[in-house]
Amino acid sequence: MTKVRISADRERCIGSGMCALTAPEVFDQDEGDGRVRVLDPRPQRGHSAVRDALDACPSGALDVDESWD
Repeated sequence: MTKVRISADRERCIGSGMCALTAPEVFDQDEGDGRVRVLDPRPQRGHSAVRDALDACPSGALDVDESWD
């Protein structure tokens, strides 16, 4: 099955936690500074919670490469 590649710009992240709330199997927050941690950088393509998390991120710190395989 085809996968996508998720990346996060921790410098841009403001620690709102929307990603971890929306897709907790893919994202978490760092205990020290509250910024995003990507738990699964290669989730299955079509993972709707990942797309929802990208849309919910107020700082735009998340990116998905859907062409990667």
